[in-house]
Parts: sequence; C-alpha cells; structure tokens
Amino acid sequence: MLENRKKQFTIGQFAALHQINKKTLMWYDEIGLFRPAIKKENGYRYYTYQQSFTLKTILMLRELNVSIPEIQELMLDHSSEKLSFLFGEKIKELDQRISHLKEIQKTLEYHQKTIVGLSKADLSKISITEKEEEYLAMVNINHQTSLEQEVTTMVEEMKKHPLCWLHNATYGSMIPVERLYQGKWEEYSALFVVVPNVTEQSEIRIKPKGLYLTAYCKGNWDKIPQRYREILAYAQKHNLILNGYAYETGVNEIAIHTMEEYITKIEIPVQLK
Repeated sequence: MLENRKKQFTIGQFAALHQINKKTLMWYDEIGLFRPAIKKENGYRYYTYQQSFTLKTILMLRELNVSIPEIQELMLDHSSEKLSFLFGEKIKELDQRISHLKEIQKTLEYHQKTIVGLSKADLSKISITEKEEEYLAMVNINHQTSLEQEVTTMVEEMKKHPLCWLHNATYGSMIPVERLYQGKWEEYSALFVVVPNVTEQSEIRIKPKGLYLTAYCKGNWDKIPQRYREILAYAQKHNLILNGYAYETGVNEIAIHTMEEYITKIEIPVQLK
C-alpha cells in the first residue's frame, strides 16, 4: 500500500483511475485548476496518489454544477466553513430537483395509466363514479373572452401555485349545470387548474367529494353539445339530478395527432331525485 502511495501515474493512467477523459486533465492543467505534481523535460505529466483527493473534490463539485471559476476560488481557500456552506446550498438545490423529478414521475405515471385505460374503455358509456375532494384555482370567463385572454389569465393564475406548468397540471373548463338544462352548451363560466395545496393568493373553489356522472366525448369540441344531450337524457332516465358545474378536462392531449382523436372527460356532481 505504501508503495502505491508513492507511485507516479501518467496522465492516461490517472484519467483511467478516475474514469475521466485525459483531455479533461489537460484542460484543468491549462487553466491552472489542477496541475500534475511532476512535469518532465520531455513534456510528460505525472500525478501522485495524494492528488486523487483534490481531483475527487473537483469532480464532485463539477457534478454539482459548480462553475470552474467558483471551483478555482474554492481551491485557493477551501476552508471547512466555505465547503459546508456550499454543500448546504447544493443540498437545497438537490432537494428541489428531486421534488421536481418526483412530480414528473407522477405525471408520467398518470399519463401512462390514462392512455392504457382509455385504450380499453368504452367511450360511449356513461357511468357514476365516486370522487374525492379537489382544490381548484380558477379564472372567470364568458363567451366574449378571447382565447388569447384565456391563456394569458390562466398562465398568470398558475404562477401563484406550486404546480405552475401546463404539462404538469390537470386543467380544464367549467359550465354551470343550469346552462346545460337551458341548452346553452358553450356558455362556460370559468377555467380551472387542480392545485395540490391551498394558497391565499387567489380564488380557490372546492370541487366537492361525492358521486359524479362521468362521460367522454371523442373528437372536436363541436361534438360536446350532442354529448351533453345524451348526458341529460341519461340523467332523466335514471332519475338523477345534476348539480353545480360540469367539469371538462382533456385527457389524451399528449398522445394525439389530430383533434378527431381528442378525448374530453366530463364530470358532473349528481344525486338521486
């Protein structure tokens, strides 16, 4: 072991020992970040066993996305206080990244489950399902609101919440049930996004727990009115009263090529007459 510690490594050997490209070591030498212990007259570079500790520190910092200038500064004065502070900051960043990756994982799992479920589902079927309570951040709209205004106000609303990107969120539109009974199929009253935690920064509506009539509509949005006619007929046949709002969400946006493949999920609270 003692002999190994006295051994001198060529640049190729030292690079292989630390599983990096020897050009990385040449660059570190060039910029003065990490130089070989010995440079012979023939230009050959040799590193010592003890230099491994310094290189491991540099490689770890690079793995943590610490910039070269920051590492150079730390190498000049890498006191325990400075390293402790830096590591604390990086731990916070990693916690945030892990949290973000977990959210992405949940999103992928949701989309995978949805795609598999839809491939097996009878989309013509209307059913009654039990739903848990959800919190919705909302923006009010009416039939005069332009698409540009809808997108702008929805994006601004989502920025107020931890889940603030459309690809990570469940979002959709709401239409009061009384307008369905009146045949006013396109008079939506609000856009919403499901939020994981309640905040005080905006209006929050609770989507109540309970029984929901659930149906799907495949194709362009102009097919939705006909689907609502079928829903009203189903409710009447089964002595159901629709309450509150109809909640519409797109459930397969990432898996379609044309709007003819688009699937809208419709959920409406119900109770028996």
